[in-house]
Amino acid sequence: MGVPEKIKEIEEEMKKTQRNKHTEHHIGLLKAKLAKLRGDVEKQSSKSGGPSFEVRKGGDATVVLIGLPSVGKSTILNRLTNAKSKVASYAFTTLTVVPGIMRLNGADIQILDLPGIISGAASGKGRGRRVLSVALNADLILLVLDVFQPGQLRTLEKELFEMGIRLNRKPPDVTVTKSNKGGISVTSTVKLTKLSMNTVKGIMEAYGISNGGIVIREDVSDDELIDVLAGNRRYVPARVVLNKVDLVNEQYLDAVKKELGDDFVPVSAEKGVHIDMLASDIWKTLNFIRIYLKRPSEDADFEKPLILPAGSNLLDVCKRIHPRFTEGAKYAYVSGPSVKFAGQRVSLDHVPADKDIVTIMR
Repeated sequence: MGVPEKIKEIEEEMKKTQRNKHTEHHIGLLKAKLAKLRGDVEKQSSKSGGPSFEVRKGGDATVVLIGLPSVGKSTILNRLTNAKSKVASYAFTTLTVVPGIMRLNGADIQILDLPGIISGAASGKGRGRRVLSVALNADLILLVLDVFQPGQLRTLEKELFEMGIRLNRKPPDVTVTKSNKGGISVTSTVKLTKLSMNTVKGIMEAYGISNGGIVIREDVSDDELIDVLAGNRRYVPARVVLNKVDLVNEQYLDAVKKELGDDFVPVSAEKGVHIDMLASDIWKTLNFIRIYLKRPSEDADFEKPLILPAGSNLLDVCKRIHPRFTEGAKYAYVSGPSVKFAGQRVSLDHVPADKDIVTIMR
């Protein structure tokens, strides 16, 4: 029996198996076997080559626009950046990846307009895998919806999930180590309510791990454990953008909120409505800080700040200046929100805040 036949057989068995307390272990093992087989198929497909979209990352972050055809992604790109993505009122106008740069708060943010996807994209329909693969390296995904089809969100989330992209989630706090003997040792620092110890061991064995240890620090599900063992999942923040809101009234938007919740950005790309709100939302979600560098005895450079993720320390600042800059760096003087007084001397493990002025001493 070939791999495609094995996959189909497992899928059929999962459909027929009703989930309850007595079948949870069996279903968990089936999921693991299915994910392992699909992963093997994907690896084989990538080795065989084939056309793909070549996109060079640029700027301080990369944001991708994903949506079904004709939802207005190209117009949004043109509004946010200096790009000239082709716009038309019919489907599949964008046939390749169109990049643009949005300059905001001193940062250069790369925005990518991807061709529209269709249901089944993750399985290869409509060049879907080529399109979705670009999102694997994104720092932020914008899920663009047509105001008249808010249900498209479920399709986008499903296709991205099947590509191994986990939206608005953090990697499970699970550590796996392999060894040559001794069987499988399972250690959990929390009570597991979704998995039994036997299911954990069975899922590990499905991934070819018969000897080793696993430390689980949160109450994970079988899907989350499989994600850890697969080792190729991407955890990316995402925001929902509801386009063409100029065509509906407040009562209609209230109805949409009942379906989507209110955590989305309403825009009209064609009319330019709320584009500034969208840009601000992108900045907030990327969670950047701006560091103004200052040489000793000189003024700070307020024109071009250094852009880093919040939580970075001054060693990260040094690395961003140049990979070898850390070699001679000793300490720093900082002025701004992260210190008690201007010009405070700090160590290189100090965590700066947005708009801090930093002088690295060597």
